[in-house]
Amino acid sequence: ICYKCFSIYFGRTEVIDNTLNPDFVRKFILDYFFEERQNLRFDLILPLSMSNQDFLGQAYCTLGEVVGSLGSRSEKALGGIQGKKCGTIIVKAEELSNCRESVMMQFCGNKLDKKDFFGRSDPYLIFYRSNEDSTFTICHKTEVVKNTLNPVWQAFKIPVRALCNGDYDRTIKVEVYDWDRDGGHDFIGEFSTSYRELSRGQSQFNVYEVCTCACVTLLSFLLDIEVTFLDYIKGGFLLQLKWVFHMFCNTQAYLSQTGNPAQPTSLHYMSPYQLNAYAMALKAVGEIIQDYDSDKMFPALGFGAKLPPDGRISHEFALNGNPQNPYCTGIDGVMEAYYQSLKSVQLYGPTNFSPIINHVARYASSVKDGSQYFVLLIITDGVISDMAQTKESIVNAACLPMSIIIVGVGPAEFDAMEELDGDEIRISSRGRYAERDIVQFVPFRDYVDRTGNHILSMARLAKDVLAEIPDQFLSYMRTRGIKPAPAPPPYTPPPYTPPGLPIQTDI
Repeated sequence: ICYKCFSIYFGRTEVIDNTLNPDFVRKFILDYFFEERQNLRFDLILPLSMSNQDFLGQAYCTLGEVVGSLGSRSEKALGGIQGKKCGTIIVKAEELSNCRESVMMQFCGNKLDKKDFFGRSDPYLIFYRSNEDSTFTICHKTEVVKNTLNPVWQAFKIPVRALCNGDYDRTIKVEVYDWDRDGGHDFIGEFSTSYRELSRGQSQFNVYEVCTCACVTLLSFLLDIEVTFLDYIKGGFLLQLKWVFHMFCNTQAYLSQTGNPAQPTSLHYMSPYQLNAYAMALKAVGEIIQDYDSDKMFPALGFGAKLPPDGRISHEFALNGNPQNPYCTGIDGVMEAYYQSLKSVQLYGPTNFSPIINHVARYASSVKDGSQYFVLLIITDGVISDMAQTKESIVNAACLPMSIIIVGVGPAEFDAMEELDGDEIRISSRGRYAERDIVQFVPFRDYVDRTGNHILSMARLAKDVLAEIPDQFLSYMRTRGIKPAPAPPPYTPPPYTPPGLPIQTDI
């Protein structure tokens, strides 16, 4: 641990001799968390002896920057030596495979034993995975097919991890039972197989005798690889991710809290010593999510204010003062636009969420091929004037490629925000329920560190605010059948040409 910068030494590569273009072999395994800012520092060292070494340069980035780059490959300039160009470092990230396969299978039975005195059997199958200690754990049970000796069970999907823990040769035991209403199910027979055998599909090898003249046959075997959030990033989907910031400026009910930003009682108070709650929430979330936007240009809008020069009330105005181009460069640009807007507008109510949600939904509705996914961040003091309209807007937006993050600041009651979150009860409007959960709400006060450590407060807030975004994104892509694009081909470094020799080219 370096106590000067609070960094932790993670590891070092091997030494590669006599080259200015080293391609290091050693890999480092890190846990990746979308919702956290994971800072990385790379130091390039030339070892001269056991106790002596030369510093050649260093580079900084976040793990999110690397993962969010095309092909999860990021190129950074090395610095740290004044007046000298130190070259570049290329960092590549790759998701470790963790048996993401699932398999769809269907079985049928033929001439199964008749166990019922009246009528035929009601057969079903139970699948067991073998364990390291030679015991068995149940991993799937089929439905009961009534009154037949020749059942055809429905196809079912099961993760390979659950079926054999990723060991293709591990024993899989299957038992056949006749269902009885009183719970005393009759045993018909059993057979053993393995994932490797099953993967042969429908063949003579997958016809299993369970008792005299009776058998169970595999009808179909279809392998499916479960895609992850990182698969879409590597394929370029998230390079068009759009984060839309909306600063919720004021409500009449809490005018004393959100009023004149020059007064310390205001939630928007611009202290020369520390960030206000709005700015802290914006910076905490923004510094993480900006790594997943290709152009780092963010539309930032405000609402709940009187605008100069005529005092017009607006619920959708550009924080940078340019309604034709509300985009700001990076999170620092959004922060600057926020501070400047506080000097020029007069905070005013009422508090309407629906215009903002509908604004982003209009953009999201025009892009349904998965090439863009929109995330709306609303920072609010908690009071809402158009609850019914907002619920309807959220229900309508639930079928679009977008998510909504709401951060509540101040001491207000946030019951209405909790209702919009929909974690406990799915949000509905006029008897129609949202197709999926797209809202995440957190109250900022729950993350304020009691010791006054604002960096820790911001890290905790960002972690919980962003935790649901990957699953919300995946739920949209999966329900629409949108697959990730293929990752770009692996990077091949150019051939090294020694100084002074001509570079040969083909024309």
